[in-house]
Amino acid sequence: MARALVHLPGAIRAGQAFEVQTTIAHPMETGYRPGSDGVPLARDLIRRFSATLVEGPSSRTVFAAELHTAVSANPYLAFYLRLQRSGTLILRWEGDQGFHHEERRSLTVSA
Repeated sequence: MARALVHLPGAIRAGQAFEVQTTIAHPMETGYRPGSDGVPLARDLIRRFSATLVEGPSSRTVFAAELHTAVSANPYLAFYLRLQRSGTLILRWEGDQGFHHEERRSLTVSA
């Protein structure tokens, strides 16, 4: 099981941009490095990250990234959002070998 950290500001004001910071504990094995027996270790990468904002009955992807072998272990991603109303942010990491992890955060917007 992966461990993700998500940092959001304490207060979100309507129309004001704020930063979302994320990181997830994951080894990110490229598949090129040999194991102790000389055989390359199986590739194990996080391949995709997406952030979906759910506002009432509608949802939209607000940020997405395709990750490749050059990304380090425990990848850190940050992006900015600007909201007019409260909602739920769904953060999803997907990778090799069936890996997926999802975090949900409620976002409360004040006037």
